[in-house]
Amino acid sequence: MKTTGSSTISSSTSTSAASSRSLQHACLCARACDNLRGENTIVLDLTGITPLFDYFVITTGNSRRQMHAIAEECDRVLAQQNSRRMGVEGYDESNWIVEDYGDVVLHVFTGETRELYDLENLWADAPQVDWQDQLEKSGAAPPDSPPGDEPSTD
Repeated sequence: MKTTGSSTISSSTSTSAASSRSLQHACLCARACDNLRGENTIVLDLTGITPLFDYFVITTGNSRRQMHAIAEECDRVLAQQNSRRMGVEGYDESNWIVEDYGDVVLHVFTGETRELYDLENLWADAPQVDWQDQLEKSGAAPPDSPPGDEPSTD
């Protein structure tokens, strides 16, 4: 049990809340990838496999520009959730961008590089999360429409 001020919180309750928050962040990140036309976007649940992180979000971009847009949008979305990026690798390269948020790790690959490293097979024991279903269950609001997409009132 943890004591905080005058209240006592069980560690399993705080662990459950943190795990739920991590799942929500991973699903929001996956939606950002999908919204920017990332291909084959998946979320792997690594909570039962490693204590280092909870979820991988893996997607494929077709160009360096698209990969950068996906990485930047995920950073924006997670920053809105008070999840700050702890590290980034590969941003200046054009094959694989990795963004580390502590509990969630985003991998944005080119198709060829994704096939080469095959993280889905490497972490085959990790169940895939139906991130769209999770967002629907949680009632997460859809992202804001891009500017200029407002319906006309004429």
